[in-house]
Amino acid sequence: MTTDPKALPGADPHTGNRDIDPVTGYDTTGHDWGGIRELNTPFPKVALIALVITVVYSIIAWILLPAWPLGRDYTRGLLGLDQNEMAMESLGRVETRRETWLAAFDDPDFDAIAADEALMARARPAAERLYQDNCAACHGTEGMGGPGFPVLSDDYWLWGGDPETIATTLQVGINATHPDTRWAQMPAFDWMERSDRHALAGYVSDLSGGRADHDGPAAVLFEENCVACHGERGRGGLMNGAPALTDDAVIYGQDEASVMDTLRNGRQGLMPYWSDRLSDAEINLLAVYVAGLGDDTTGGTP
Repeated sequence: MTTDPKALPGADPHTGNRDIDPVTGYDTTGHDWGGIRELNTPFPKVALIALVITVVYSIIAWILLPAWPLGRDYTRGLLGLDQNEMAMESLGRVETRRETWLAAFDDPDFDAIAADEALMARARPAAERLYQDNCAACHGTEGMGGPGFPVLSDDYWLWGGDPETIATTLQVGINATHPDTRWAQMPAFDWMERSDRHALAGYVSDLSGGRADHDGPAAVLFEENCVACHGERGRGGLMNGAPALTDDAVIYGQDEASVMDTLRNGRQGLMPYWSDRLSDAEINLLAVYVAGLGDDTTGGTP
């Protein structure tokens, strides 16, 4: 061991003097950064131990677990683990548990199912997920609808709002390509005189506010051209795809300008059918959920 002070760690090689920080007692490196001196502290033992443990773990993991790519394949490790197989096995277990309660919706008694609180409590998260994945984009996350898409959380229905009828609508769609699809169309009335269209648009616009003159010439136009689909005085309820015109459940707008546009160009909405994407049980579950969207006390469970 040298006794030359010039050769000691941290000593000036020319004078042998050491610059020691008075607070920590550590030598400095001799660097000065605007009055801030850099300490010559030893490498922390904790960090060194952590580094050794990390290296040892990495070597063990390389040997035991899938690690090294081999073109389109990879090493399986001594444990022979395959994450894809593990994920599929886990998914299979989930599907098996799901099928145990979903079977109740294969050919359901909707009233009995709605009354089974335990079943609905278990099924509701899956029903909500089905709704969000397949319906929310058009009808809104809470079933509040939007321009061109009907509200599902009120009591006004174009084809019927009981679970069985909703299930049928989901099965075949509306104006869809299914051979049994429901069909509805608002024809264009561009053949009608513009003055008559204006009068009719004003009458329809006033229906929702209860201001319509049912004894005027516009009411006669409505009787002759609209009652067959929209019902007496626009009250609807015929479950033929034509909405009521006296409530707030407006799909395309019921101000006079919007009604004029509808009369001039017609309307034909589209709802795809879901029987090629969802199973019968999932459709029935979804129908029960949608039927209960307007029930504030259950939040999607009638």
